[in-house]
Amino acid sequence: MKINEVEALVGITKKNIRFYEEQGLLTPRRNAENGYRDYGEAEVETLRQIKLLRKLGVPIEEIRQMLSGTHTLGDGMRRHLITLEREKRNLEQSMLLCQQMQNQEIPVSALDAEEILGRMEEMEKGGTSFQNKQSQDVRVRYVAPVIVTVVMVALMAGVCALLWWTYRTSPEDVPPVGFFWFIVGICALVGAGVILALTQCIREIGKGEIDDAKHY
Repeated sequence: MKINEVEALVGITKKNIRFYEEQGLLTPRRNAENGYRDYGEAEVETLRQIKLLRKLGVPIEEIRQMLSGTHTLGDGMRRHLITLEREKRNLEQSMLLCQQMQNQEIPVSALDAEEILGRMEEMEKGGTSFQNKQSQDVRVRYVAPVIVTVVMVALMAGVCALLWWTYRTSPEDVPPVGFFWFIVGICALVGAGVILALTQCIREIGKGEIDDAKHY
């Protein structure tokens, strides 16, 4: 079977199938005639097993251990149940705090956040882990700088490509070669500057918020 057929049969996207291959969870044969991957019933069944275990939240590494025979299914489930129990306790603690805050019919401006954060810190010392969405908030901030950088670099590359095409097709109608290389140099400097600015921006975002978020 081809990967498109497997995707339709199992309900796992081609991207995910290739990811599982990269992770060593399955190794389909190669067609000797065209070199394409050739999936059989064994690979389809393995993908169904992976799909089931991932739906239950089992980590990739645990699945690898079970598929390789290092751990039995029971071993993997016992280990995963410990993780789920821990997550359950964490969720119960979060729900308890939310219920307590729900009973406070006050505007958020009157919320004593410092007091609650202090309680949460004590609970964390006891092993409780709360959901921290700050790192996700930071990841959103990377999108705009990356898009701007890609657009600017593509624009500079387009200008250089247009100049090159002009020189190749109508060399008699264009300015001297020195001018061409001058423009190319400017475009290269602008592109390098934008990339450097993106690097610094990402570094500042990371240092300023991601590192700090780990402490809260």
